[in-house]
Amino acid sequence: MGNTIIDTPASIHPTAIVDSGARLGREVAIGAHCYVGAQVELGDGCRLYNHVTIDGHTTLGPGCTVFPGAVLGMPPQDLKYRGGDVRLEIGARNTIREMVTIHPGTENGGGITRVGDDNHLLIGVHVAHDCQVGSRCVFANYVQLGGHVLVEDYVTFGGQSGVHHFVTIGRHAMVGGLTRVATDVPPFMVFVGARTHARVRMVNGVGLQRRGFTNEQIAALKKAYMRLYSRRARSSGRSLLDNVEKLLAENHADPNVQYLGRFLIRSFAHGRNGRYLESLRHDKPTGT
Repeated sequence: MGNTIIDTPASIHPTAIVDSGARLGREVAIGAHCYVGAQVELGDGCRLYNHVTIDGHTTLGPGCTVFPGAVLGMPPQDLKYRGGDVRLEIGARNTIREMVTIHPGTENGGGITRVGDDNHLLIGVHVAHDCQVGSRCVFANYVQLGGHVLVEDYVTFGGQSGVHHFVTIGRHAMVGGLTRVATDVPPFMVFVGARTHARVRMVNGVGLQRRGFTNEQIAALKKAYMRLYSRRARSSGRSLLDNVEKLLAENHADPNVQYLGRFLIRSFAHGRNGRYLESLRHDKPTGT
């Protein structure tokens, strides 16, 4: 990072307001009518188009691009927030499109919202307080994350999907458009809204191929899917957890299948309402 804006070779439009306490890296470009607050830090090569607001204790890593109307780092929409020293940390090379909002953490949720590297957040995406987003994820238009959501790496969201607070989305999963996500989503799977409720529909085979998974690795995950989610599995009279435990006992070699099984056990055996993080929350709901 560079020093304050006085000493930084950045391009700042004359109508932009950049506080003297902000820290800007080299070759940062700030467009017309932007606002950058006193505790903001922008990495080398960040570009803000016009009418971008970044405030609070917010850090953007190198090479991020932020489009018009995005608002980053404003106080979280949590009624329990009391104005504490909370943070928003965004990694490198993220694309943040028009009207995206990302809030910092809260005192009760760890105090930090994090977004990893190389993510694409398209128009109107909202990332609420205390979320933890991995790297190389794609959020289509108007995806909404409630507070305390964990999104692992390489997750893809279809447009206008909504995620309940304290949900975990496993790595390489795909969430279909308009899907209401109220339980943890297993890794490597496609999770889509049906007529009455959302459920696992298939292995995310296309996505896994694009990310370099071998045919053998994908075949192992498809076999696991059939053991856990096929019509035959659902009509067997055994619970999902029983099938998971049996699968893990028989499959010791494939690390992806092992990870899938451990994820499911954590979510549905140790979590609340199918949400592992719900069991860890600091502010237990009344009656729990």
